[in-house]
Amino acid sequence: MDLTRSLVETRADAYETRQPLFAVEEEHAEMLPEMLASGDFGWRDPEWVVQWYYRRFLGGYPDADRRAAEEAYDQNDYEDVHSAISDAVASEDVATKLDHLTDLAGVDVSVGSAFLQFLHPERYLVCSEREWESLRAAGELEGPYPDPLSVDEYETYVETCRAVAERCDCSPWTLYRALWTLGEDRDDRNEN
Repeated sequence: MDLTRSLVETRADAYETRQPLFAVEEEHAEMLPEMLASGDFGWRDPEWVVQWYYRRFLGGYPDADRRAAEEAYDQNDYEDVHSAISDAVASEDVATKLDHLTDLAGVDVSVGSAFLQFLHPERYLVCSEREWESLRAAGELEGPYPDPLSVDEYETYVETCRAVAERCDCSPWTLYRALWTLGEDRDDRNEN
C-alpha cells in the first residue's frame, strides 16, 4: 500500500463517520491550540488531551491501563501542568517540548505527542501503535512500534509524517485521520 494523496484523502474522509469522538475532537482541535498557547486554560482542558489519547481507541486500549494512566495524570498539581505546557509552548525543539511534558505524572512520550498535536497541530501528530503501524505497512517506517516510544523514535515518526503530508499535500490532522482509519481497518482484519 502506498500513501498517495487520493488514499490519504479517502481514508481521512472516512474518519468522521467511523470515529464517534470526531465532533468533540474537532471542537477541541479548534479551541485548544490558542487556549494552551496563551496559558488561558483550566484543569479539564489538558486533562481532556490525556483522556482523548486513550479513549479514542473506544475500548481497544486495556481499561485498567487507561484508568491507571488517567489517575496518575490526575495526581499532578494544576500549577505543574500549567508550567509544563507553558514551557513546552516556549521551547523550540521537540525533545525539549517533550521533556517538559513528560515531567508530568501519567505523561510518557506517546501521551506527550497528543499534547503536541493539540499545541502545534500544524507541526506534530500524535503517535501510538496504530499510526506507527499504518506508516510501517505503507513502507514509510521500519520496525514495529517501539513500546515505550522514545523521543528519538518520535522525532523519526514526525519527520516521516511531515514528508508524507508534504508529498500528499495535506495537513498533519488529515494525515493523522487517514493513518487512524487505515490502522483501524488493519486491526479489524487481524481480529477476524
